[in-house]
Amino acid sequence: MNIALLSTSSRINSNSLRFVNYLKHILAESGQHDVSIVTFEDYDIPFVGQGSVKKDNLTPFQQELTSVWEAADLVIFALPEYNWTVPPQAANTIHQLGGPAFKHLFENKVFAMAGVSNGRGGRQPALDMTTVTNKIISFTNSYSIVSPKLYESHETDKNLDENGQFIGHEVYQRTVRNFVDYTLNVAQRWMQPSLVEVK
Repeated sequence: MNIALLSTSSRINSNSLRFVNYLKHILAESGQHDVSIVTFEDYDIPFVGQGSVKKDNLTPFQQELTSVWEAADLVIFALPEYNWTVPPQAANTIHQLGGPAFKHLFENKVFAMAGVSNGRGGRQPALDMTTVTNKIISFTNSYSIVSPKLYESHETDKNLDENGQFIGHEVYQRTVRNFVDYTLNVAQRWMQPSLVEVK
């Protein structure tokens, strides 16, 4: 399976990057997946009302993001919690790419959401991004799904080191692995050839 891990924090060496690196370590254990990470450290998508993303004139960051996303069967967003919601870069990305020009990014995909916090947070950004992504899938008349199981990465910097290696509490390790197993199960079921042709 081709998997894209999107670290949507623009901070260098962010907790979101620690989290997606940890996911990559877990996913690599089976040797069955092609995993790519895109970090938002070089984020340059213009904000809504100040410009748009031109499909035929992408910046290097925009090209990396859209090409990795397009190639993926499963797209996992790692979303730092800013003031109880998604970071502006993540929200702006989904708004700018959620139209007809980039419909292919929402076609035949499975999405999964993880909220990231250095405290006891993360649920709200994952819920908010789930709502918007589902709406875009519907609006673009695409056939994709957002996995119902989200993850709240609490006290991320206490559980993962700067390279995404686990250093924390057993509960954290167990619940992340449960999230990964559930998400892969949903993705594998969704990607199976349909027995019923959609008309």
